[in-house]
Amino acid sequence: MRFRLRYLHHDLELSEGEFALGRSADCQLSLDDPLVSRRHALLVVARESVTLEDLQSRNGIAVNGQRVAGRVSLQDGDTILIGSQELTLHLSREAAPRDLMGVTQAGRLTLPKIAAVGWVSNERPTRPATVRPPPEPASSDPGVDTGTERRTEAFNLLGGVADKALALGRAEEAERLLATALNEVVEASRMGRHPSPSLVDVAARFAAKLATATAKGAWADYVIELYDAQGRPCPAPVIDELYSAFRKVSAIDLPRLRGYVAHLRERQATLGPAEKFLLLRIEGLERLAALR
Repeated sequence: MRFRLRYLHHDLELSEGEFALGRSADCQLSLDDPLVSRRHALLVVARESVTLEDLQSRNGIAVNGQRVAGRVSLQDGDTILIGSQELTLHLSREAAPRDLMGVTQAGRLTLPKIAAVGWVSNERPTRPATVRPPPEPASSDPGVDTGTERRTEAFNLLGGVADKALALGRAEEAERLLATALNEVVEASRMGRHPSPSLVDVAARFAAKLATATAKGAWADYVIELYDAQGRPCPAPVIDELYSAFRKVSAIDLPRLRGYVAHLRERQATLGPAEKFLLLRIEGLERLAALR
């Protein structure tokens, strides 16, 4: 029997083990809510059951609207309230995804143990499920990417788990986790759907981290393609990560990078002082890539 947790239109598959919830970045699901304690609650997932335990939180937990204390068994469809955040437990008929990481009762990071988190495809319901934004509302302008906040939120949720994998030296796990989501952003750009600047910045930041961790130039090329399509300089944190990546990767698409720099130079007169400084740093990346 498989279980999944529904939160903010996202589906998280629960593998057997412990799944911590709270504000702390060490939790498998980090809830940005001042009413939530750092380690607020613990889901204990067994083959045939799930229990929820209140970790002596400040504001407690409620199940189906009723305040509970200690440990309680959960059933399919039970709604959990932690702070102001509502989550729902469901049975899942999906195949179990690859486990990525967990937290022991002592709070020490381990691999693997708990749930995997990734993009869910509504078009292919038999695909291993994890996290994906809900369907986007229709837009009168087909070139506008709607649902930005939800997409960015989902990406940050994925990224939190990927960051933990990277910190533990599990670059391949982080890459598997993020690849589908990153590809969807760049495909939207290629099809003229214009991903929002905020979503591009999030995607580019994680792609640059993957470039550094995996030493794959394709992820650095990914970043350049996204910002070239948007016609703007990469933000400083992404440039910083690209400098780290460029010193490790052996193959950068130099013509693509030079084209991006040329496009920025063409509109240099419209750039503000901060953007002009970013352009100078991107030109430095071009020189660094040319030396490799």
